[in-house]
Amino acid sequence: MKITVKMDKNCKENEVVIKCSEIDEEVIHIQKVISTQSNSNMKMELFKNHVEFYEEIENIIFFETEDDVVKAHTRRDIFSTKYRLYELEQILPYYFCRISKSAIVNVREIYSITKNVTASSKIEFKNTHKNIYVSRGYFKPLKSKIDEIRSVK
Repeated sequence: MKITVKMDKNCKENEVVIKCSEIDEEVIHIQKVISTQSNSNMKMELFKNHVEFYEEIENIIFFETEDDVVKAHTRRDIFSTKYRLYELEQILPYYFCRISKSAIVNVREIYSITKNVTASSKIEFKNTHKNIYVSRGYFKPLKSKIDEIRSVK
């Protein structure tokens, strides 16, 4: 594999271009690694009691809808966001995954999954009492995402 870095003083935003003859596993892996790294310091505008907060995305353990409001959960707090879940799916880094019609989870923060064959499975997170449930239809995609995240590291 050849890696080339070109400097351009007129460049306003860094850009990574992958040039390939076909998209194979190696190219997909490189794309995932780069996108994960480039979004890791991204901050999101969140709200609580009419106060704006700017939280690093990697500190958010999950998003869920509650009464038509999307809530962002960190280990210690809950904020609201102006985004809808479908919008978050488009802008969040690779390590976030939809787990139900009403929730998106940070896969890196999952501590355990208690599987339930007949109903939703319980997800628990590192260093917090918070938990959420993954719907049966989203369980396999979540497991695939967990495996992919492990292979990226």
